[in-house]
Formats: sequence, C-alpha cells, structure tokens
Amino acid sequence: MSEDAISFSLLIGLVGGVIIMNLWVKSGLDRIGIPALVGYLGLGFSLRIADHQFGLFNSGFQEVFAFLGKFGLVTLLFRIGLESKIELLLGQLRRASMVWLGNIFISGLLGFIAAFYLLGLNLTTSLIIATALTATSVGISLSVWENRNALKSANGSMLVDVAELDDICAVVLMALLFAVVPALKESQQPSVGPILVRISCIFLLKLLGFGAFCCLFSRFLEHRLTEYFRNFERPPDPMLTMVGMGLIIAALAGLIGFSLAIGAFFAGLLFSRDPQAVKMETSFLPVYELFSPFFFISIGMDMNLNGLGAATEMGAALLIAAILGKLVGAGAPLFLMKGWTSALLIGVSMVPRAEIAMVVMQRGFNHGYISSQVFTGMVMVCAATSLLPPIAVRSLLRRWPQEGEGTS
Repeated sequence: MSEDAISFSLLIGLVGGVIIMNLWVKSGLDRIGIPALVGYLGLGFSLRIADHQFGLFNSGFQEVFAFLGKFGLVTLLFRIGLESKIELLLGQLRRASMVWLGNIFISGLLGFIAAFYLLGLNLTTSLIIATALTATSVGISLSVWENRNALKSANGSMLVDVAELDDICAVVLMALLFAVVPALKESQQPSVGPILVRISCIFLLKLLGFGAFCCLFSRFLEHRLTEYFRNFERPPDPMLTMVGMGLIIAALAGLIGFSLAIGAFFAGLLFSRDPQAVKMETSFLPVYELFSPFFFISIGMDMNLNGLGAATEMGAALLIAAILGKLVGAGAPLFLMKGWTSALLIGVSMVPRAEIAMVVMQRGFNHGYISSQVFTGMVMVCAATSLLPPIAVRSLLRRWPQEGEGTS
C-alpha cells in the first residue's frame, strides 16, 4: 500500500474517531449540565497537545480539519439565523431596545477599556475583543430557564429578545469591523478618519444591497422553492436542499467581500420566516450535530501552548470585563424598568459568550490581527462564561421562580 493511501486511511480513521468522541463528550456533559462546546474546545486542545508532543498531524491533516472547522462554522451560523425570528424581534424592538442598546454599548466599552487601557493591547486587537464581547450565547442559559418552565414568563421573553438582538448586532458589527480594520492597520495618518468613513459607507451600501436581495428572496422565492422541493423530494431531502441553497448564499456573501459566517447567518434568516422551513429544521439537526463540533475543535487546536500563564492572566482580566459588561449593560436598564430581581436574573443569563464571540476572535486570529496569546485568553473567557453563569442562573431561578405567563 502506498504512503498516500496509508495517510488517507489514517485521516479517515481519525475523523471517525473524533466524531465518536464528540458524541461521547456531548452525552457525558449533558448529564452533568455542562455545555458541550466546552468539551469540544477541550478535545481540540488535547489534539493540539498530542500533535505538539508526538507530531501526529501533517499539513494534510491540518487542512482537512481546517475545512471541517469552516464547514462547522457555516452550519453553526446557518442554524443561528434559522432560529432568529426577525419579524417577532421587530415587534419587540421598542420594548427591548433600551436594554439591548445599553447592553451592546456597555459590553463593548468595558471590553475595549480592559484590552486597550488595562492590558495595553493595540487599537485593532482591542476593537476585535470589544466586538466579541457584545455577543451573547443565550442558548447556554436558556436551557436552565427551559428546565424551570420559565421561558414564557415576562423575564424569559425579554431575555430571548435582547439576546437575539445582541447576536444579530454582533454579526453586523463584526462585518463592519473587518471591513475597516485593514485601513486601521495600513494607515497611521491623521487623515484616516475620512478613509474609514468612506469604507464604512461602502460597507453599508453593500450590506443594504445584500440585505435587499435576501429580503426579496425570502419574500418572493423562498416559500415557492421550499414548497416545490417539499412536494418533489422525500424527507430529509428538502432540508438538505435548503442547506445547499444556504451554502450558495454563504459563498455569494464571501465573493462580495463578506465572510462565509455572515453569509451563512443571512442564509438562515432567509428561511426563518417560513414556518414550514423551520419545521424541517429537525432534518437539519444531524448535519448540524455532525459538523458544528469541528468549529469548536478547530478553536481548541488553535490555542497557544506556549505562554499559557500570560494568556490565563489576560483571560482573567477580560473575564471580569465580560461579566461586568452584561451585568451592568443589561442589568442597569432592567433595574430602572423592572427592579433588581429581573436585572440580576437577566444580567447573569446574558453573561455567556460562545459561538459569535469565538467566530469574531477566530477571524481576527486567522487574519493576523490578534496574537495567539490574546486568542487563547479569549477562548478561556468563552469557556469560563459558558460554565459559571448557568450554575448561578439555576440558583437564582430556584430562589425567584419565573413560572407562568407574565410572571416578573
């Protein structure tokens, strides 16, 4: 057998083994109430350690895992978009806007202050960290609320609305940030302001054009196409066709200057308004469960083994900013609106950072805008904010039950 054939066989075996380990990790951590993504990060970090010690992976292995990580990113953002209900969010915008705006501003501001002034990081790195910390991985806390039958309460509804607005805003901020970052890196002239304004205007025009295309597609074509494929194909083929269309839209976004992540998110939004399409999400779940862990594994494999101590210290400072950003940003407006009980419950529930935050950090790392130490420190922040808040939320909900529609 040739060396290439042996190498390919080992690669296939390794991917199969990682898939099995993903399922074991998910099943095991679900039983003890720990988010599976923490296990996926740990698995990726373990693979990085094994490669560092024994040199297991050649460039071909790394390229395949990088591809699987990108495909996992697309499935992850597609599902986030699919689960977002834009029309419902717009209807709740007035009620949730005060909390959402304060939450985004304070979270980003404290993240920037911690990175730029406390840690002495450069402007570009600090802006990337600030953008990452505006996002919320509310799914981690929602599982606790759901187990306590609290999602239909007034506080539960507010939590969902604000968190979804957070993620949509963070995705748009990420796209805008990486449109202007090259100008920040290349120009140190006082005239950089007009350049940034011009780039921002071009970006907004492109975003409006792409958004208009998505709206027209969603309103006039999506339902007809979904209906056609649902009548023409047997399950799960219609959902797989939707995924294929989503990949094409994600690729289109990449070709016009956005990232694949942005395209995948907008592709999910296209189908989110169609109840039939959302019902078919169950057919998409196996695809999601198969590929999305590879995104977090790729994050773990990118962590820096050297200088873990410095990364941990950096992560500790950013963790404080991450926690305070949501507690103050979401809690202060809610305290004025509904009292300190609601402020604390929702503020703590908003603390987790995971998917969107790591998408922002990975993109900054891949483009060379942030160092491996900063990247590793922020991965630690995401892991810590995914582990600690659910424990606190569970305790708070036991103390202040939110059961029943309209309970506050």
